[in-house]
Amino acid sequence: MALFCAAVNAPCAAEPNQPPAPSTVRLVETARGFVLERQGKPFFIRGAGGHGSLDLLAKSGGNSIRTWSADHLESLLDEAHHLGLTVTVGLWLGHERHGFSYNDADQVAQQIEAARAAIFRYRDHPALLLWGIGNEMEGYGNGDNAAIWSAVNNLAALAKKLDPHHPTMTVIAEIGGDRVRNLHRLCPDIDIVGINSYGGLSSLPERYRKAGGVKPFVVAEFGPPGRWEVEANSWGVAPEPTSTAKADIYREGYQKGILGSGGLCLGSYAFYWGNKQEGTATWFGMLLPDGSRLAPVDVLQELWTGRPPLNFCPRILELHLAGHDQIKPETIVRAFLKTSDPEDDPLRVQWVLQGEPLVYSTGGDEEESPPTYPEAILKNGPTQCEVRLPRSGGGYRLHAFVHDNHGGAASANIPLFVQGPVILPRGRPATLPLVLYDEAGTSSPPFVPSGWMGNLKALKFQTDCPQQPHSGKTCLRIEYTATDGWAGIVWQHPANDWGNRLGGWDLAGAKRLTFWARGQVGGETVTFELGILGKEKKVFDTARGKLDQVVLTETWRRYSIDLRAKDLSRIKTGFAFVINGQERPVVFYLDDIQYAE
Repeated sequence: MALFCAAVNAPCAAEPNQPPAPSTVRLVETARGFVLERQGKPFFIRGAGGHGSLDLLAKSGGNSIRTWSADHLESLLDEAHHLGLTVTVGLWLGHERHGFSYNDADQVAQQIEAARAAIFRYRDHPALLLWGIGNEMEGYGNGDNAAIWSAVNNLAALAKKLDPHHPTMTVIAEIGGDRVRNLHRLCPDIDIVGINSYGGLSSLPERYRKAGGVKPFVVAEFGPPGRWEVEANSWGVAPEPTSTAKADIYREGYQKGILGSGGLCLGSYAFYWGNKQEGTATWFGMLLPDGSRLAPVDVLQELWTGRPPLNFCPRILELHLAGHDQIKPETIVRAFLKTSDPEDDPLRVQWVLQGEPLVYSTGGDEEESPPTYPEAILKNGPTQCEVRLPRSGGGYRLHAFVHDNHGGAASANIPLFVQGPVILPRGRPATLPLVLYDEAGTSSPPFVPSGWMGNLKALKFQTDCPQQPHSGKTCLRIEYTATDGWAGIVWQHPANDWGNRLGGWDLAGAKRLTFWARGQVGGETVTFELGILGKEKKVFDTARGKLDQVVLTETWRRYSIDLRAKDLSRIKTGFAFVINGQERPVVFYLDDIQYAE
């Protein structure tokens, strides 16, 4: 917050070590509708969600950024405040499709404590605008699980108690089913309804009122129609609009669904401010990986500021294929591109052939980027491209990226289908030793312990246990409280995948998987393994290893699974354990898990 000296009307030097004052935001109902007031002044949200340049967002006329969780936000909040932006801080709530149960007291209690810690941590930051409690946590059915809405309201009440100066919002997946009704009657402590809406944005205000919506809303995500909202082509995939066409979609949705709400809408967050693999490499991203902006950014700048950009992005007028889109392996195909630039800037065109995901993610879950095939591009020109298709059958996209010399770009792609058996790629090349868990838990683990199995209510998993670790300061603590049945956890890549998505690691050269384990009292029996996805899966492990029914001792002992003479070209499930009921609760510990030469 700048200080000004009255005598010279210039910024004064701030007192040393004096932090900026916290912001105060309140929701006001007027004769014309609802208004957000920040520091006593009306504040209409002109925002985006994503990890792209905040400087570009501010220069484009944006005033807010949205997050989906509260992890490691200090630097983002500080940068946003420096640029004059606000932040809706997301408090992530578990999804049932990820294994979270709102009937599990322990899981719910941990979620409450995580939210409490985040609110304490960030409530006084001057960039804070709203608390965003959850994102599509109600799932994609009717939204009728009362336990979920109860948990949402409990956290909203907690946020109001700990921080009465910032309103609460929860974010739902469109407004189908009983979402609006249940949210209104079961969540009195939610001030604002956040709605993620894509293809239906233009009609959202009318549909929201018909569903009984009377609380003000924020469009928490909007953009082009989702892949699920676009009619599939002849072989079952959705054609993607060009970035030029998407600009018109953003404009129409904003004018009708956001500005045309009749006093109920408090603003919006465009999706996605950055670049994201979801369906395709470009479906939702408003920026390319190099930071180049696409036409939707130009449209938002004009809508937010009332002024067009000084230099517009290039335009793609047409991209088409010579011939059919279903082709035999290794066939040479030609594509033709027609572009223009409003300022007649010189344009540079890049062509990229990329695989189509075998299975699309749900609800924005992390999606592994399919491989690209640079060797397939035989001729790379400004108006046409010649491509030799791969030997492997399945879906592909031929992308055209057009760049001007002012940071603007355009993108388009054509889906192609190669007729023939799918040849699965190897995993990511791994550098050995590949560590799955060490003292610090590794900042970016190659495999994630996301595959929970069996009696989940009886399974407890502590990732930073300080009780006599084998090395360093922490180890893993696993407890199975049931006396019968079974449970286990699989370390997966990608997370939460059971063989439907590309991924895994190429561990060629590894001779063993080693780990240290001990029981709490000794005599605990546990099975350890790797490579559990068989060939019945779309994307399977190329090797399997197992130590069956290991009897642990009270002291640490090193165990090893022999990997010699195994095909390690694609390991998607890098480690797993299974505990059977042993007529008493079982506690054991793991440490220093790694693949080694």
